Amino acid sequence: MIRSALDYGTYFVKGFFDARTRALLVAHTRPIVVPGVQDTRAALAAAIGYLLRGQRQGADMGMGSYHLGHGWGASYPETTGYAIPTLLRAGRVLEREEPVAAAVRAGEWLLSIQRSDGGWQGGRVGEQRPSIVFNTAQVVRGMLALYAHHGGQRYIDAAVRAAHWIARSQEADGTWRTHNFLGAARVYDTYVDAPLLRVFAITGEPLLRTAAERNLQWVLNQRNANGWFANCDNTVAHNDRPITHTIAYTLDGLLECHEMMPNGDIVQAATVGGSRLLHLFTSKGTLKGRYEASWRGTEHPILTGCAQMAIVWSKLSDLTSDPRYREGQERMTRLLMCMQERSTFGPDAVHGALPGSYPLWGRYEKFAFPNWGTKYFADALLSDRSLSANNDRIP
Repeated sequence: MIRSALDYGTYFVKGFFDARTRALLVAHTRPIVVPGVQDTRAALAAAIGYLLRGQRQGADMGMGSYHLGHGWGASYPETTGYAIPTLLRAGRVLEREEPVAAAVRAGEWLLSIQRSDGGWQGGRVGEQRPSIVFNTAQVVRGMLALYAHHGGQRYIDAAVRAAHWIARSQEADGTWRTHNFLGAARVYDTYVDAPLLRVFAITGEPLLRTAAERNLQWVLNQRNANGWFANCDNTVAHNDRPITHTIAYTLDGLLECHEMMPNGDIVQAATVGGSRLLHLFTSKGTLKGRYEASWRGTEHPILTGCAQMAIVWSKLSDLTSDPRYREGQERMTRLLMCMQERSTFGPDAVHGALPGSYPLWGRYEKFAFPNWGTKYFADALLSDRSLSANNDRIP
């Protein structure tokens, strides 16, 4: 509590003495007005520009994030991994080579830091973290995307090694604890199951499908009738009211798994949760940062989770043909475009980025522009019908 208060004081003081940062903070005190017409392509180009900047500024070919208090942070292997499919898709849509080249550079760097056990480290470079299941699965997404884009045996070999390690690390009840963040079982590991199933689709190894199925069964047993999931937060202290970021991971992972392994229970679980959050968004005009089991929301909006929910609604629209999901996706995307930093406020480094929270001093990633939030914002833009041409999904 004391540390948090000191952080807030430090960042507000720093912002006060920089005119552009002060203007940015003041802008976050004003109501948001969503214009009738917005340029989705320009928003996408700016978002990709932030991701590219996060790669160019570092000591390696990974991607960092910018914080108003202390500038650029070290590369994050996990988020670099799942930014690769986004860069490849955006390069095709924007008809630009730079995002594709950046994806290849990121992939080469990730290959160079894969652990001997097949995993990738948790946290950021330099933190000396062990291999973590969730983080490793997100790098597998990048390896599979590069393999699908232009082949390369090294990519698929790395993905298979990682998938084997993930499957072998699974607990008897179908969860991952020993080699996972917090050492706790979490339902958002559906976002691990999906890459396992994608590797299975290539190799046909039953071990991988079985691991995914066992975890999915455990996840389904954690759901409430109202669509809320227990054991969904990335903390222990607040596991009774998970953040939208991890709720959306869970729902998106379920939909991905259903796409590769059709299952009525899986899609129903995703649909009930997705529908409830859609109702909350359309009735309130935004999503709160956390939700209790009764779906009572608390804390400022977490923009990463908002972007992810736009993606979930886009997928539910494709799956069900219910127009409400597409309307929700488009409405959320328009709102996020208003929160994207494209003004003259703030440092040049954050142009195109999505803040962690809105306002910037919200609890989640306060005063920061996490690259994963901007990645999911770009994915939400790519799911927009105005950019649908020449935009097939890459794993």
